[in-house]
Amino acid sequence: MADIAALTALIEPLAEAQGLRLVRVKMFGGTTDPTLQVMAERPDTRQLVIEDCAALSRAISDLFDELDPIEEAYRLEVSSPGIDRPLTRLEDYADWKGFDARVRIPDGFEGRKQVEGRLCELENDVIVIITSKTRETVRIPYSVIGTGKLLLTDALIKATAPLSSEGADVISVER
Repeated sequence: MADIAALTALIEPLAEAQGLRLVRVKMFGGTTDPTLQVMAERPDTRQLVIEDCAALSRAISDLFDELDPIEEAYRLEVSSPGIDRPLTRLEDYADWKGFDARVRIPDGFEGRKQVEGRLCELENDVIVIITSKTRETVRIPYSVIGTGKLLLTDALIKATAPLSSEGADVISVER
């Protein structure tokens, strides 16, 4: 399988050169149909239009054709993070304060493997969440979180309404 840190190091300067910020680089699909997923956004709008997807996809394809950093055949997918976006960086938890999220904790923390609720604040590297069901305040160190993502709610839909009706979805290219 590909080295995600090395791929991210190659892709990040390409994204930054286009005024984009990487959200996630991930390889999934196993050996039968691997896909390299690249999520990016414009820092000012947190969105990505189709032209941004296409330009970043071309830049990655050109560089990867030259360097060939992935030995096996794969599909390249460049997309926006979407409304119910993954929370991949510590600052994402602060940026999306007030919205609902689901956090998975692979090794567990204080008896919990998952927490779902409202993102309240960030205390250094600790995410504070008020749980949906019990309204309990939970503090989770960022270091124990495996994955986090926003949950689709009316408030999130309203806050992330597209700037235009020509927003982006996904550009996918067989490699």
